[in-house]
Amino acid sequence: MGATGEAGVPIFKRALVKLSGEALLGPEAFGIHQPTVKQISEDLIEASALGVEVAVVVGGGNIFRGAQMHGMGLSRPAADSMGMLGTVMNVIALEAQLTALGQPARAMSGVAMPSVVETYTRQQAMDHLTKGRIVLLAGGTGNPFFTTDTGGALRAAELECDVLMKATQVDGVYSADPRKDPNATRYETVSFDEVLRRDLKVMDTAAFALARDAKLPIVVFSIHEPGSIAAVLTGKGRSTLVSV
Repeated sequence: MGATGEAGVPIFKRALVKLSGEALLGPEAFGIHQPTVKQISEDLIEASALGVEVAVVVGGGNIFRGAQMHGMGLSRPAADSMGMLGTVMNVIALEAQLTALGQPARAMSGVAMPSVVETYTRQQAMDHLTKGRIVLLAGGTGNPFFTTDTGGALRAAELECDVLMKATQVDGVYSADPRKDPNATRYETVSFDEVLRRDLKVMDTAAFALARDAKLPIVVFSIHEPGSIAAVLTGKGRSTLVSV
């Protein structure tokens, strides 16, 4: 990554980690793989221990993929609503695991279901962050037709985060899919304009535009390496920094 900090010193004070639902699958084809949830929870705790205020937006693709079900007898709003419910299941699993490991955490949802998790408000989420709690955000934006990538960019901007960390299957932004093209080149740093000009795949269009307008740096990294979140936060992990 372009910026580096002193040993063990984080570059960013407040970070939002965007996890896909698939990140919780582990080796399974469906659902939540508990050892993987534990590993990710330990990574989040390590990041928090650096003194970084950590928020997390989680997708729901391991439970239900609304985009795939749309057109198979379900309207887009109905399919997206079901997908949002999947994200709530995921934050409950993460909250339970973090709590079991002794880390204060709060699950919140943009879709109100107060008997299950807290309803998201910016003020309450900010309060949790300043008190050292890891904030787990479900429900995307709370509206259909928007991806959880857009939800991640929106919450990162709302919560005045210093960086949006997109956890993926690969360790950065490449000129092509490295899983398909062995000659693909990984970028250490790239500007928002270069991403658009080269048609690089970072986030969906709405999420990327929101981050760009908010001048919110995006760091793309692999979630599969234990300790990767803290490594990126201290400038040591393999990743790509997208910035103005």
